[in-house]
Amino acid sequence: MNTDASTLTAGSQPSNETKAAGEESLAPQKVRIMGRLSYLLAWFGGCVSIGTFTMGSSVVGSLNLIQATIAIAIGCFVIGIALVLNGAAGYKYGIPFMVQARSAFGFTGTRLPGLVRAVPAIVWYGFQSWIGAGALNMVSATLFGFDNPVFFFVAFQFLQIGLSVMGFQGIKWLENVGSAFILASLVYMFYSTVQRYGDELSSSLLTMQGSWGLPFWSATMLFLGIYSTMILNVSDYAREHKHGTGPGMLTTIYSMSILPCTLFMGLIGYMVSEATGVADPIQVFANAVDNTPLLMTTLLFIAFAQVTTNVLNNVVPPTYVLMDVFKLKFRPATVIVGLLAFATFPWKLVSEDSAAGLQVFVQTYSAFLGPIFAILVVDYYLIRKRTLNLEHLYDANGPYQGVNYAALIATAIGAVVALNVSSVSWYASLIPAGLSYYLLMQYWGPCQRFRR
Repeated sequence: MNTDASTLTAGSQPSNETKAAGEESLAPQKVRIMGRLSYLLAWFGGCVSIGTFTMGSSVVGSLNLIQATIAIAIGCFVIGIALVLNGAAGYKYGIPFMVQARSAFGFTGTRLPGLVRAVPAIVWYGFQSWIGAGALNMVSATLFGFDNPVFFFVAFQFLQIGLSVMGFQGIKWLENVGSAFILASLVYMFYSTVQRYGDELSSSLLTMQGSWGLPFWSATMLFLGIYSTMILNVSDYAREHKHGTGPGMLTTIYSMSILPCTLFMGLIGYMVSEATGVADPIQVFANAVDNTPLLMTTLLFIAFAQVTTNVLNNVVPPTYVLMDVFKLKFRPATVIVGLLAFATFPWKLVSEDSAAGLQVFVQTYSAFLGPIFAILVVDYYLIRKRTLNLEHLYDANGPYQGVNYAALIATAIGAVVALNVSSVSWYASLIPAGLSYYLLMQYWGPCQRFRR
């Protein structure tokens, strides 16, 4: 039995004990610190993506306002269902994503889903930190005349590292408190958008025919795709939620936590783009020099949103991967992840010369998200019948040793489909990946599933 197995008992504290800040491990989680409201607010604060503004602007001309609103709502509901399905193992057994994936991919095979989740997280960690630091720098330059983006980037990054080492105790309070500021900012930005651009907004936003066909369903996937990485490692968060919440209520918690931010930001982007012709509402707000309160609110919202999103979405996944692969403790792993974010050179990623390469990177790793999700769901519900053997999952020399080639082959099949149907890639990859995995597992049988 390996190191993880030896910590299985040690990490399984009685439920009446408390968990100290930064005391995270890969062992089954018994001390759960988030009730329903706290869990909802954590997802609310951690699901703010500035890219949602752009997603909203991208559907202008193909969907009317009602269709855009419904597309966002459907996308959030599908996200809620997907999070419940893939988070069930983590919620029931208290295991993180990297342990959950062992039953489908094997101990060694989990490197694939681990990399698919961790590498983009680190890249976006650095990218979003640079964006947030830029917003703080603009606030400083506007109000105090101090303009130094490098200083704010370094300081901003070390602030996030300091928050990250607190683990889920820190995440819980950061997200819970931050959600109030985020909601208030979004309401103010939405109100200001309507007030400022009301005359320019075309009446055709409601009356245009739009499309209920492929463009509509493609739009639902646009908003869904923002959270597709989190769908993979939802068990990392579900293991912190207290027992007693059924699938229906969990779907509601996920959907209702994600919907407000996505709806506000998507519609703001949609309306600003329709009124001004500029796809980036941040640029529009930044140019609103005659409305300093709106500008300051927008910039502070951007900066704060990067913190809440990074700490929850872009720190935890690669941290657990480092803990799994290199047997590190949680705190040093979070520090390493924070330092690795510097190495992504985010100031290069925001340049026009890097835009094409960044787009290829996003398209490439996104092609693996749907297939891996489908494989994990099929494995848990159809192959394992929602019953996992924890001792086997923590035994590197047990039944799950090595690589499960059925999972790798199925992932490749799903990825090929996703790359060839880019407009609805996440949807299109699910059945090919899930079905091929199920058939391969049935064909090879229990004794042939894993090989070193």
